[in-house]
Amino acid sequence: MERTFVMIKPDGVQRGLVGEILARFEKKGFKIVAAKFGVLDNAIVDKHYEEHLAKPFYPSMKAYITSGPVFRFVLEGENVIATVRKMNGATNPFEANPGTVRGDYALSIGKNVIHASDAPESAAREIKIHFADSELVSYTKIDECQIYE
Repeated sequence: MERTFVMIKPDGVQRGLVGEILARFEKKGFKIVAAKFGVLDNAIVDKHYEEHLAKPFYPSMKAYITSGPVFRFVLEGENVIATVRKMNGATNPFEANPGTVRGDYALSIGKNVIHASDAPESAAREIKIHFADSELVSYTKIDECQIYE
């Protein structure tokens, strides 16, 4: 089983979309193995977005991501990284298909509701930034035998 990091950004939280978005992933069959709610501190933001630190857009991106609470969580399941990325839709909401999170809810690239890891390496890195190993819960859902072969 694979794990991925997902974050509902401040615009998604402020618009009351946490439950709707989380429900999409649960209905798909993915398992929540960790979750946190709160405002990100500067050190975590800098570590999470370290590849963007020197870019001209970083200060405004950092101001946005720390402007209010976010909902962070880790999902587990087969092919969860690629599937969650498809469910989220294109980064640019104008290119995101209807039925995706961004296609249904996002209006701009800068405030596009959700983030998800894009590869196994970034998922492992982002999970470690946001969660201690002791915060990840391993368990078997009662419906796993009906979901996976």
